[in-house]
Amino acid sequence: QVELVESGGGLVQAGGSLKLSCVASGGSFSNYAMGWFRQAPGKEREFVASIRWSTGSTDYADSMKGRFSISRDNAKNTVYLQMNSLKPEDTAVYYCATGWLSGVYTTRTPSMYNYWGQGTQVTVSS
Repeated sequence: QVELVESGGGLVQAGGSLKLSCVASGGSFSNYAMGWFRQAPGKEREFVASIRWSTGSTDYADSMKGRFSISRDNAKNTVYLQMNSLKPEDTAVYYCATGWLSGVYTTRTPSMYNYWGQGTQVTVSS
């Protein structure tokens, strides 16, 4: 059974940084991607960034480019999301997810992902 466990969320002032981690276990992820999504109260779940486990190829939502960086450590089955220059509008619950690259969905689509973590709260104060 695949399990994803996020950590690293918290309270930070605007302009600050946080680094989220997501540890994956219980599976083989060679043809999988890992994505980060976020959901603020009253809003839909939003794509943040993704990375392919095998190639390291990344993708970012336009509003996160230049501020957020996704990376992975295959040996530790861990994916990171470095978030810099945080803004109050970045406040949300951040989720990591993993799914098989079937080609039916893009890595920006929640439907591509079969497994989700429990989420970690990020709060940015002004």
